[in-house]
Amino acid sequence: MDPERARELLAQERQRIERALAGLAHTDTGEEADEFDAGNLASDLYQDELDEGLAQSLRQELAAVERAEARLGAGTYGLSIESGQPIPDERLEAIPTAERTAEEEARRA
Repeated sequence: MDPERARELLAQERQRIERALAGLAHTDTGEEADEFDAGNLASDLYQDELDEGLAQSLRQELAAVERAEARLGAGTYGLSIESGQPIPDERLEAIPTAERTAEEEARRA
């Protein structure tokens, strides 16, 4: 894959992840909470836990982008970290952070 195209794909992926992370920031409505309303407290707690799980997943995706950017800088982007075999451009277009060929990834799963 052309390094410039790879940079573009990785930049788009980084922007998507960073926007999603920013959207998860807990917003305080400024309303006084009814500390005795168990339903509201449970709902808030559930949403906070859901958001934290999503944030953790997004942080892992961001780490994958950073690893891909490092491989791009080292000249190994597009090569499997497992076997060194080329990762098809079609796979990299779909998953810019791919670290392995589809076959290798299937074996891992």
